Amino acid sequence: MAKVDLEARRSQKLREYAIKQALDRFEAEHPNFAPEAIVASICAYEEEGNIGDVLAKMPSSIDGASYTTLVVVDGGDDRTAEIARSFPGVCVIEFPVNLGHGVALQVTYRFCITRGAKYVVTLDADGQNDPAEIPTVLAPLLSDNSDFVVASRVLGVDETSDVVRKAGVRFFSFIMNRMTGSKLTDTSTGYRALRVSMLADVVDRLQQQQYQTAELLITCLKRGWRASEVPTVWHPRQSGETKKGKNWLFGFRYARVVFGTWWRER
Repeated sequence: MAKVDLEARRSQKLREYAIKQALDRFEAEHPNFAPEAIVASICAYEEEGNIGDVLAKMPSSIDGASYTTLVVVDGGDDRTAEIARSFPGVCVIEFPVNLGHGVALQVTYRFCITRGAKYVVTLDADGQNDPAEIPTVLAPLLSDNSDFVVASRVLGVDETSDVVRKAGVRFFSFIMNRMTGSKLTDTSTGYRALRVSMLADVVDRLQQQQYQTAELLITCLKRGWRASEVPTVWHPRQSGETKKGKNWLFGFRYARVVFGTWWRER
């Protein structure tokens, strides 16, 4: 048991060191940076073939208001960070090693909490989400009708061809609705808008280094925050391959997170 605890502690310290290196570099590049009230965050791991197109499609403003575009590069050996930095006004937090999508999201949340943002929209770096829809996804937060807005490909249009993955979206939505009493149609999407005060309430409870979508949603719902949906168009990945692995493995790992989080938060 002591050996397991020592290994976990070592892993945690190495993760904290890598995050500190990334944030120290960010501070050197952007001294005393204060984001806009709205932050659009893209977590990216080896997406050099896609990140440029995604950033090029980001809206110039959101309902006439300025916003901050933040790219969190989760390590990797390609030019994702270099390409993101080439876009004027884009802020980049670059991990020196791959830490996991869940860790990149947690760093995003803490960045928004500590630096005074009010809302954050997260979207994928692979081109499946349309940045032009950001104002629509954010609207229920700005009107104070929701705290957590999900962009649903079930309510909208899913242009992808993986029928197993589509069935999985509906299956896990059914399971999570039964667990939480919600009526959401797409509980596994990474395209969502979040109230930062909600994140401040739950961030210390988040544990997943991967597959954090389910953990975050279940935790927020169990703590009484309001969730809603808007339709979205879900596009096929522009280039490259998914990092989620084979469907059966992704489904197993995702189910473990769903049931583990529900048990913890019940």
